[in-house]
Amino acid sequence: MGNSIIELRKGLETAYIDGSIVSNERYRPQFISNNYKEGKKVLSSIEDELSVCDSFRISVAFITLGGITPLLLTLNELEKKGIKGEILTTNYLNFSEPKALEKLNSLSNITLKIYDSESSGEGFHTKGYIFRNEEVYRIIIGSSNMTGGALKQNYEWNTKIVSTIDGEVSKQIIEEFERLWESPYARDFDGFIEEYKQKYQIIRHQRDIAKKEELVSLEKYRLKPNSMQVGFITNLRKIISAGEKKALLISATGTGKTYASAFAMRELGYKRVLFLVHRGQLARQTKKSYEKVFGKSVTMGLVGAGSSDYDADFVFATVQTLNRDEHLLQYASDHFDAICLDEAHHVPAATYQKVMNHFTPKLWLGMTATPDKRDDNVEGRNVYELFNHQIAYEIRLQQAMEEDLLCPFHYFGITDISIIGDDQNRDFSVLTCDERVKHIVEQANYYGYSGDRIKGLIFCSSIKESETLSEKMNHTINPATGKYYRTIALNGSASESEREDAFERLAMYENEDVSYINDNGPLDYILSVEILNEGVDIVEVNQVIMLRPTQSPIVFIQQLGRGLRKADGKEFTVILDFIGNYNNNFMIPIALSGDRTYNKDNIRRYVMEGGRVIPGASTVHFDMVSKQRIFESIDKSTLRLAMLKEKYELLKDRLGRIPSIIDFYNYGEIDPMLFIEYTKESYHSFLKRIEPYYKILFSKEQEEMLAFVSQFLMNGKRPHELIILKSLLEGSQGVIDNMRFKESLEAVGGTYREEDYDSAMNIISLSWLNSKADKTKYDLVEWIDEEEAKERRLKRAKAYAQALVDKQFEKQLKETIEFGLLRYKDNYKEADENNLVLYRKYSRKDVCRILNWEKDDSSTVYGYRYKYGTCPIFVTYNKNEDISSSTNYPDHFINEQLFNWMTRSRVSLESKETQQIIHANENGEKLFLFIKKSDDEGADFYYMGEVTPVFWQQTSIKNDEGEALPIMNFHLQLKQSVREDLYEYLSK
Repeated sequence: MGNSIIELRKGLETAYIDGSIVSNERYRPQFISNNYKEGKKVLSSIEDELSVCDSFRISVAFITLGGITPLLLTLNELEKKGIKGEILTTNYLNFSEPKALEKLNSLSNITLKIYDSESSGEGFHTKGYIFRNEEVYRIIIGSSNMTGGALKQNYEWNTKIVSTIDGEVSKQIIEEFERLWESPYARDFDGFIEEYKQKYQIIRHQRDIAKKEELVSLEKYRLKPNSMQVGFITNLRKIISAGEKKALLISATGTGKTYASAFAMRELGYKRVLFLVHRGQLARQTKKSYEKVFGKSVTMGLVGAGSSDYDADFVFATVQTLNRDEHLLQYASDHFDAICLDEAHHVPAATYQKVMNHFTPKLWLGMTATPDKRDDNVEGRNVYELFNHQIAYEIRLQQAMEEDLLCPFHYFGITDISIIGDDQNRDFSVLTCDERVKHIVEQANYYGYSGDRIKGLIFCSSIKESETLSEKMNHTINPATGKYYRTIALNGSASESEREDAFERLAMYENEDVSYINDNGPLDYILSVEILNEGVDIVEVNQVIMLRPTQSPIVFIQQLGRGLRKADGKEFTVILDFIGNYNNNFMIPIALSGDRTYNKDNIRRYVMEGGRVIPGASTVHFDMVSKQRIFESIDKSTLRLAMLKEKYELLKDRLGRIPSIIDFYNYGEIDPMLFIEYTKESYHSFLKRIEPYYKILFSKEQEEMLAFVSQFLMNGKRPHELIILKSLLEGSQGVIDNMRFKESLEAVGGTYREEDYDSAMNIISLSWLNSKADKTKYDLVEWIDEEEAKERRLKRAKAYAQALVDKQFEKQLKETIEFGLLRYKDNYKEADENNLVLYRKYSRKDVCRILNWEKDDSSTVYGYRYKYGTCPIFVTYNKNEDISSSTNYPDHFINEQLFNWMTRSRVSLESKETQQIIHANENGEKLFLFIKKSDDEGADFYYMGEVTPVFWQQTSIKNDEGEALPIMNFHLQLKQSVREDLYEYLSK
């Protein structure tokens, strides 16, 4: 208790008196809000406290499924540990959702009461979360109810109070909670819930009626297309102006492709339009959407599904109907001004091709969320090629979430039964055993869904598995209804009508008229292998279950996307991913994060902290066993040429040509730095290795030049050298002085300093190179005239000028330089006065260059080195097990402002380097801290900022022989507290 009080006093000083005072975050009052870009969410703060508390109490006015669903994994772990909780809510405004209350009450460790504000005649607006850990309370109080928006997305203001059990404020809060809890108006759940459910349903019904009676404003649709739609129409105009007659819209499911096409048809003034779909229900839905945009200004009709409105201005038809001659020949080839093709990845099919061969409109507009297919390299099957590689707009999952275009999802990576592994271990009897079926049903019921009933998709690894699981589920009781599950296995052999019936049955209401459907009756789940990956638009889907290994991020996103359409009555979608012992588990966080660097550190960090940084109201959670399985998969993964070739071919198919390095930047399929990392040379070297149609040859000098820029400068971590090379390349005289350099640097947002200019000259002259290997590798590179350089002027060397005569070389060098500057703009522009960006990653070689060291001493820096008035400190947080005893330093965070660091062994208090570090500040010198989690994560370290030693002592460390060696222990204070998500990742 005594130590807690000391820590608490420091925390109070930091929070309320002087923010520069170092204290432990766990004992410091804090402001709690939502900002995913900074890794902050109210939800994450609540989860952190729940995970370490001995007991908890919560008092909030409103509780919804959207608020508690992301907490279910944590609450389940607390139930297993027997951590008790009390939750008090109210019937105030009848807003809390009965299903949410029932879910909380079903947990054996939680007692739930409902305060009857109607009977008490008093409002109930409390929003407090109380956590006790031993003798300390941490209490979050402010504006956040237990709703999805409040915990993840809304602007919310909360404060976290830290107090001992004897603190006055905490005592007052606990007493107030207990007063309300013991009040006669605080009703036990079982004695209140039925009455509350009836009132809730009545009021909900009234709200639904009021909502339906609201007049839809056409102006809302006319004047306010979403961000994707505006960008799409702008780009489409450019494509048409260039004389093209085909264009493709690539947009994540649910982002408004249909409305986008309607806005485009209106803005471009087309009078006769055909909209082609592959299901009758979609034709009807699309027609309704168009009516909201056009009103009665045009006539609209259906062709197919029993309708034949051939003469309408705008015709909505199914391809199955229109491809038949009795319908197709109703129209002259030039009848329509524009033809829109929904789910355009099906265009290579014969039915679509017959329609396309018949018509000659002014515009063919294809729309799809999934253009990339496995047969893109087959002639006539490449969707991009069929639309002349004209991409009007592309918006993928991450951007769509940032712009709130999709239904939020709550992803749970949960452990499959332990004997499920990769193909060689995938015994069919295990995949469909009763134990696994029971496990699936229990998890699906626990994590639930949003809406009146379950409407789920289950992705299996084989047709046989889907059929057997469906059969077993149909003989299993659904705990939510007390009746058998209603499921169907749907695979490639199913006819179009069978598929359509199944989709209708999944989407329908419980008591809907089913006389028009062959098999009748609603479905709870459709099980499938691949036919649900694409071309399925069941907006009502509220739960997606994945029972197969993740083979690629593309397929994962396709399957995830089936549940992300917004729909009335659906607040969120639950994604349950049953994670077995699969080699490709590392692809799951890659798919969810949208990260294309394939960097092990980034992938690990997302597994641990993805819930903090995912945009919008979505969340990501993995249970402990799943995390471990993914980490094992990450450890085993390697950067394979096959993967690089696959990503390369995808973009090549899309563009219809060999992609440039800038194309990879623009389309984001993969970080092109991976090509450079793999070859240890340049993108040109990669193309020579894998592209049979790449016939460009360069001289040895030119190849070395490209490799030098690619290996040292292309990462964009400092723009100075890139600007020099670009200026020398573009200038007619090939000359640049420091003033012209200053103007160019400031134009890209940099700040000019003489020492940076001199350092960049040193790099470009190759004087910086230090190792024999580098000097040999780049011995033919010559960028600048040495005599001019002595006068601090830069003039293009003759060898550089001669190399630029080759226009192909000039083009590739320009693109390499341009990529580096783009990367600088995106990732490194907001640098501090040291040209370093907080929390960005740097190698030792990068740091030697950016800190203006005269030579590349990266190979001898090791843990730290004091040179040129700077001392970068490099720490690997988790040391390898086989490290020697004398180098196994116990470096760690004391808190998010203070780092415990050990020098190398055999350093005493009297050592020169010790005295340099101690007196660095007063001597105008700087210490920098760089940290990485482990050696598995490559050569790059997170830049944590400048540090100041605030405590030091000489101690000792034993070597492998047991001999005690002197060593210095420092406490380094960070100039800026570590960002919350990064601190959690590194220190856990």
